[in-house]
Order: sequence, then C-alpha cells, then structure tokens
Amino acid sequence: MRIARYTPAAGGPVSHGLVEGEGDDALVVRLDGSPFDGVRTTGERTPLSQVRLLAPVEPSKVLCLGRNYAEHARELGNEVPEIPVVFAKFSTSVVGPDAEVPYPPDTENLHFEGELAVVIGTECTRVPAERVADVVLGYTVANDLTLRDMQRAEKQWTRAKGFDRSCPLGPWVETDVDPSALSLRTTVNGEVKQDGTTADMLLDVAACVSWVSQTMTLLPGDVVLTGTPAGVGPLQAGDEVTVSIEGIGSLSTRIVGG
Repeated sequence: MRIARYTPAAGGPVSHGLVEGEGDDALVVRLDGSPFDGVRTTGERTPLSQVRLLAPVEPSKVLCLGRNYAEHARELGNEVPEIPVVFAKFSTSVVGPDAEVPYPPDTENLHFEGELAVVIGTECTRVPAERVADVVLGYTVANDLTLRDMQRAEKQWTRAKGFDRSCPLGPWVETDVDPSALSLRTTVNGEVKQDGTTADMLLDVAACVSWVSQTMTLLPGDVVLTGTPAGVGPLQAGDEVTVSIEGIGSLSTRIVGG
C-alpha cells in the first residue's frame, strides 16, 4: 500500500488516503481516520492530480543514523564509526513533496543527502532487531538537508541538521517493499549526483531501528533516517533536488532565495 497524507489542491481539511494506479490514472482513496488505527477506506476517490501531497507523517521526532555508508564517511574525510552515530531532527524540520526551502542565511554550504526513511507504526522501545518488522508501518524518501560548514565548525550536529524545513519527506509511505537492496538516486537540476543502494548500509534497517529504540520510545509516525550514500554536495538558490528510491517513489525539493 501507498499511504499518503493530503489536502484538496484548492485547500481544505487534511486526510490520509491510499494511492492507487499510476500516472494520469492515479487516484487517492480516502481513509477513515489515521492509518495508525487500522486502514479503513471511506470509498471516496479523488484523482491524484487534484490533491496536494503533504509530508506523509507528522513525527514527534526524526532520528538519524550518521555515516552509515562507508564511502560517504570517507568522502567527507571521516572514519567509519565504531559506534553508530545518531542525531535528531525536529517536527519543525519536516516538509512534504515539492516543498520550497529557503536557502538559510546561516550557511554558505547547504548540502543534500538522499536517504531511505523508516516510518514507525506502533509505540515501541528496546526492540530487538528480529522484531523490528513488527513495529514498522513502511518506508518513505527523505532528504537530510545539512549546513555542512556549521556541522564542521560546531562539532555536533543539532543546528546544522535540525534547522527549519531541513527534512523533506514523501511522497507517501510504501508498506510493501523490501528495504534491503533498493537503488537510491539523487539528482540536482536533472544531473545525477548520488547513485547508490541500501545494500551498502553498514547497519541495515532492523539494526538502525533497534539501536535508536534502546534509549528512547518510538511513537507511531516517528521516522528513522538510515544514512546517505556517497555523492553528497552543495545546493544553490534556484536548484531543484530530487531523491528517488526504487519501489517507493521520488521526492523533489526546490531551494529558493532566503
């Protein structure tokens, strides 16, 4: 299932729905309530072209694995970590598909990082890796926007990673995909910058979720970002960056003047 969160294109209440079909024939079937309470449809169908997709969830927190691809760690001159590096983004960082992100005035080096995002489906804590599949609703696409110069200067990542609108998510949550070996590609203005696979993650999805759950409770709708492959780089005002993950979809973001 592809579970979306949306409003009518002309404005109106927020709903959840199932996306069915492809291209011009795609429809959104509205759900009765939240997908975290069970998937029940109302039967109301709307062409996908007549809705505005929002970030598919409203997480209380976004927990992120840093340097989870060896080649990405090396491209920035870092060692592969012996202990997983975890940082957080916040609810104010989350935006949806086709969002506009102002170029922050605090940086001269805004970077893109395309990532696979895991959406938590049920409250959980201290989850063993072999049980992670039981607590996951599905997967979506993320762009971990980063103020690279601030990250290097401050030696910790809260401001550099958690700034407003720094976490585009979407276009929907895909519940029926095996995350173990998905191609991940990022383009900037149509030019390929990242071309990797989730098979190269140092910690797989189960290990990522299990690790972060050992010290904090994960709530329905929370998101775990699993790291980015090599190829990250700078963005400028006017750029359009698109992250595409096999079996899930594509997420585009426009960088605009601040």
